[in-house]
Amino acid sequence: MSPNDKTTAIYAQVGVSHQKEDVHAAIKNVDQGLYPNAFCKIIEDIALDPAYCSIMHADGAGTKSTIAYMMHKQTGNLKYFRNLAQDSVVMNTDDVLCVGAKDAFLLSNTIGRNRKLISKEIVGAIIQGYEQFLTKLQKMGLNIRSCGGETADIGDLVRTIVVDSTLIARMKRKDVINPESIQVGDVIVGLSSAGQATYEDEFNSGIGSNGLTLARHGLLGDEYKKFEECYSPEIDSKWVFFGTHKLTDPLPNTPLTIGDALLSPTRTYAPILLKLFQQDYSAIHAIYHNTGGAQSKCLKYGCGLHYIKDNLFPIPSLFIAIQKSSHTPWKEMYQVFNMGHRMEIICPEKYALEQIIPIAQSFKVQAQIVGRIAENSTSTTNQLTIKSTEGTFQYHSNPC
Repeated sequence: MSPNDKTTAIYAQVGVSHQKEDVHAAIKNVDQGLYPNAFCKIIEDIALDPAYCSIMHADGAGTKSTIAYMMHKQTGNLKYFRNLAQDSVVMNTDDVLCVGAKDAFLLSNTIGRNRKLISKEIVGAIIQGYEQFLTKLQKMGLNIRSCGGETADIGDLVRTIVVDSTLIARMKRKDVINPESIQVGDVIVGLSSAGQATYEDEFNSGIGSNGLTLARHGLLGDEYKKFEECYSPEIDSKWVFFGTHKLTDPLPNTPLTIGDALLSPTRTYAPILLKLFQQDYSAIHAIYHNTGGAQSKCLKYGCGLHYIKDNLFPIPSLFIAIQKSSHTPWKEMYQVFNMGHRMEIICPEKYALEQIIPIAQSFKVQAQIVGRIAENSTSTTNQLTIKSTEGTFQYHSNPC
């Protein structure tokens, strides 16, 4: 069995699909909206104004919630649950910001819990987390309001807790950022996912809210099998917590423990993007949020393009620890984790150097040109080449 085959087997055993091929196959004939190539589905305006369009988006904190449960069981600290609200919100706001929406956002939350294990205090902490983070976003300049939500006791379906959100936005059609405008010669600007931005309260490991199933099973050791409610009984036991670490282990070169690093709140890039949107941003040809699919996310956008990423950030410590503990091939790591930057902006080099990078750095978010757009050898697929300290890796899209 080759390393890549082994990793595929791990994903199959723990129930993860980084490309979600079956989901994309199921929706391939569904209407793609007004701008089929846009990062989010955009539809006709709900107010029927032909100059506007509407966006409705849904996402959540994913399996990060089960790590919060484990940390709470060990420490009694509710902060890990409060932070899940930020994860759930950012996975929506930053996706919608990618298409240029900036004016008015409405958010609703959905909490599904196993009431036998998740107390009212935990639910209260999450709801408090939503209100606190939405207030923080408002102070950053994002016009976002809470529309309440739903808490459902569904212990027959949910082993611990699920924290999801739904976001609605309106925007002017003329302001939509459509990746169809990507040009050969454009550069790719990466916004770092790790460190501590001016608007963050603590050091961020950079993990975001993707890949947490592999991260927790591949990092944590056999002793965590005692948390039977934190993994599916269908998983072969050899893939359940097969790593080498404890939640309390220090993460090298950071002020965090492994547990704190896994639960670092998902960084929002809203302050940076909103500042860019205050001026003429027509030079921005695309913005990608490297969530599902991670560094290969770009393959879904445009057609006949060759994305070359050959100047990436140093790999944050948490991803190095995950790879060493789980023995996941590096090529696969770049498809599962952001590996150092979770937001990409594609534009001409001059705009990158004069606008994006200085604005990002003013918030102490590292930014740099990580790659460029070149011609592809075929006009019917996209290609991605990643050149990193761990090797050169090639990826290809399905026919576009």
